Parts: sequence; C-alpha cells; structure tokens
Amino acid sequence: MTAARLTHELTADLKGAGLEDFYRDLHRHPELSMREHRTSATLAARLRAAGYETTEAVGVTGVVGVLRNGEGPTVMLRGDMDALPVQEATGLAYASEHDGVMHACGHDLHVTWLVGAAETLAAGRDTWSGTLVIVGQPGEETGEGARAMVADGLHTRFPRPDAVFGQHVAPGPKGLYSHTPGLTMSASTEVDIVIHGIGGHGSRPESTVDPIVTAAYVVTRLQAVVAREIAAKDSAVLTVGRFHAGSKNNIIPAEARLGLTLRSQSPRVQQQLVAGIRRMVAGECSAAGCARPPEITVGNEFPVTVNDAALDQKVAAVHTEVFGAGSVFDFGPAMGSEDFSRLAPDGVPYDFWHVPATPDSTWSAAPGADLEEKFGNVPGNHSPLFAPDPAVITPGVQAMVAAALTTLV
Repeated sequence: MTAARLTHELTADLKGAGLEDFYRDLHRHPELSMREHRTSATLAARLRAAGYETTEAVGVTGVVGVLRNGEGPTVMLRGDMDALPVQEATGLAYASEHDGVMHACGHDLHVTWLVGAAETLAAGRDTWSGTLVIVGQPGEETGEGARAMVADGLHTRFPRPDAVFGQHVAPGPKGLYSHTPGLTMSASTEVDIVIHGIGGHGSRPESTVDPIVTAAYVVTRLQAVVAREIAAKDSAVLTVGRFHAGSKNNIIPAEARLGLTLRSQSPRVQQQLVAGIRRMVAGECSAAGCARPPEITVGNEFPVTVNDAALDQKVAAVHTEVFGAGSVFDFGPAMGSEDFSRLAPDGVPYDFWHVPATPDSTWSAAPGADLEEKFGNVPGNHSPLFAPDPAVITPGVQAMVAAALTTLV
C-alpha cells in the first residue's frame, strides 16, 4: 500500500482523538522558551500512553519518545513547544490565561500535530516497520532548544535517524502545503549594542554626551550596511527591534541599548553584516565622543535550513497525492529562521515545510489580488492577532504521518 493510501486509512477516525481540545488547552497555557514544564509533561503523558519509551528533561525541558517496531529505518518527527512574550489580542474563547505570554507562533499547533502523528503511527504499527523518534523541542524562539537537546545526548542516547521531518504553521489559505527543495529558511543572528554616553541634566546638554542621539544615528546609519555593502543578488535584512534609553524627560541618560536581528541566506553575508555593524557603531560612538567604546555582543544564532532536495520532492509528491492536485506549491526561501536543522546529525537528510492556516473569513477579507499580496495583509506569526484555524489539525497530522510513511513503508 502506498504512503498516501495508508495515511488516509490510518487517519480515517482522527477527528475522534480529542486533538482540538488538546490544542485549545495548550493555547490557554503558553510557556516561554526553556520553561515549557507543563507542555512537556502533557506531551510526555500522551507519548507514554501511546506506548513510546519516553524521556523527559532532555536539554532542560525537551521530550523524546521512541517506538521500536522491528527492522527498518529510523524516522524523527519534531514539534517545538515554546510561546512568546506577546500579549494576546485575538479575543478567542480559549485565549491565553497567562498575561503577556501567547502562542503567537503556533507551537501549540505543532505539539498537537506531533501528538496526533505519534498516536496515529503507534496505533497503526502493524502497517510499517522501523523506529520512530518523537521530539518535543523547547526553546526554538531563542535558538537554545535544539542545541541544548543535542548537547544533552539527542544524537547519542537515542536512535540515530535516517530522516528528520518538521512542519510549521504559517499565514495563508487552508489546504495548501509549501515545499521548497534546498534552501528554505534563512540564517539569523541577534546582536545587542550598548552605547556609553555621559549623563546629565537636560538643561545642560553641552556637559554630556547624549547616547540617545548617538543611538539614533546608529539606527539610521545601520540601514546602509544592507543598502550599500551587501550585493543586490544577496538577500539580507537588518532590523532594530529594541531601543531602550532614559528614565525621565529632563535627564540625559548615561547609556542607550539597541537590539538587532540580522537575516541572510548564507554564512558569508551574515559575517558581512556583523562586520559592518561593528565598524559603523564604533565609528558613530567615536564621532560623538562617547565615554568609552560601545559593547557589541553577538547572541543567539540560527543556521540556514536547507532541505534535502530529493527527500523534499518525495514528501511533496506524497502530500500532493494525499491532499490533491494544486495543494503543494513552492513559496521559495523565506527570511524567517529556525533551529530545526540542528536536530539532524551530520549527513542525515531532513525536510521542513509550511502549513497555511488562516481562517477563511480572515483570508477572504484581506485586501490583495493574489496570494502574495494577501499574505502580507493577514495576521502572521508573532502577531498578537495570530489565530490559526483549528480545522488544520487533522490535515496537519496527516501531513506528518504521510512524511513519516515515505520512509517507513
């Protein structure tokens, strides 16, 4: 039996699995990166009940479930678990009960898909042969989680996979599945900057070195790194997401702090961006006569995500068979970033795709004449209004099950 036909057979009764209630519960109880204690315990309980050898606290709050089912290949399925420091504004009946914390990136849906796929494949174990490794990953948003799990023995304590699969919810019309062979997501680097001025009274600016003015010049000047130092053929984004300085209207502070994110599609361009930032910030601070050189700290880094082309084409073909002609499309490389690729040991192929989940009414009301225009006019990941349609729970599980079966049957 083909992977597509077997997927339909195994998921025929999926709606009775209580997954929507599970999803709503997760959405109500979001947890920040590396603090996903309730989420990981909930996931671990479902995996144990389905017959998986389950290990908790892998890489702080990570969960690994292993189901050995005879001779055959080993498949790893991953779902990330962390939420974001975002105040929810969806108005959903099952909105977050934790003030200032929200599943604004849809990782609650990812865990739900993971549970649904794990339970489905366990229940249908007489139809395939091999080993399943289910990974509930913490800390994707901060870039800590995959690295922590690998450091804690993910690649040595548990069966080595022959293929690794993951999927991510995205804005867009339901019923589509975005597959990109090769480069699919970009590298990302966080940079923190502290500018040291000389503080004083707002009435005597001549006795100070104002770090706010210097930081403002830095913010505008940094845009030239992309505009004038990166070749037009290379994609790059430099965003200043934080600017903190001062405590009172009539006080010139002693320092200003900036937080940046850099994104590109190659390590070479990332290095160019960091080098340009260091040079320009140092130059502005020197020109302003700052008290001392700036502090520039390179923080969390995400690698590029490069799908194995052959594996992606294989999974895309099965998804087309499962969901119908025209359901699979190639959106091209995105500027978003992921740490998913770190879960695949060196040389092991992996595939990562996206599942659009915007409610029909929201998508229909969005201005725009085509997919790309509308895409930019609906709430996306990290928005306080991001609210995936629960109707994608069943097809999302089917997509993961189908991917696993491409290797297990």
